[in-house]
Amino acid sequence: MKKILLALAIFGLTNLAYAEEPKTKQVCTDVKGKDGKPVINKDGTTKQTCKTIKVHKKYDGTAVPTTPPKK
Repeated sequence: MKKILLALAIFGLTNLAYAEEPKTKQVCTDVKGKDGKPVINKDGTTKQTCKTIKVHKKYDGTAVPTTPPKK
């Protein structure tokens, strides 16, 4: 019984070690001034703010059946 518990514990720890890290991507948007126009840097490029966000898995779902309304 101790061998089985030890094997399960080792298996659980190895799965934690190889767990997949969440994927991230960087999203940049242009900075807009009070007048709604993009802000321009000294070198002529538009100023941007960038954020790093997590990318979540998308799951496929089933279509919702549509039933005609009852009269």
